[in-house]
Amino acid sequence: MLLPRQKTPNLELETLDHGKFNLSTDIAQRGVVICFYRGLHCPICAKQLIDLQRHVEEFAKRGVSCIAVSSDGEERTRQMADKVSGDSLRFGYGMSLAKAKEWGLYISTSRGKTSIGIEEPALFAEPGLFLVSPDQSLYYGSVQTMPFARPHFSELVGALDFAIANDYPARGEYSGKV
Repeated sequence: MLLPRQKTPNLELETLDHGKFNLSTDIAQRGVVICFYRGLHCPICAKQLIDLQRHVEEFAKRGVSCIAVSSDGEERTRQMADKVSGDSLRFGYGMSLAKAKEWGLYISTSRGKTSIGIEEPALFAEPGLFLVSPDQSLYYGSVQTMPFARPHFSELVGALDFAIANDYPARGEYSGKV
């Protein structure tokens, strides 16, 4: 489990149109939102990425960059970017499942074709949403076992405004005996 205020694993991968992404060197002034999504086969992911696309500029105004990441290859990632009209959202592709596990993401096995008729990969990561601070420590994290009930980006933007205005620290950092 990743802990707030502790360094996250590094993340290096190719992006569709923005060169290589390297978390250790590619964090905006106040951080980066990393949206791990299941892949092209997931219609709920497409809805979430459309929502993220709508908020990219709002995050940028607050000094936060955004990237959507999956274990899909370049072709499937391009199809997802086209589906969600992801013209300002960076899309990273080819994340290994070992890296997904480092980030605490759950791994699922294929159940064949989804409700939209797209074949699931044999193995794929379930969703996760992270806000990583400029020092590469975890500020916010949400990991899911299912595709349903995703965090809303409008709420994360509002929370970011509160955190900036009040110098609010990352919470959930205690790892001692209870």
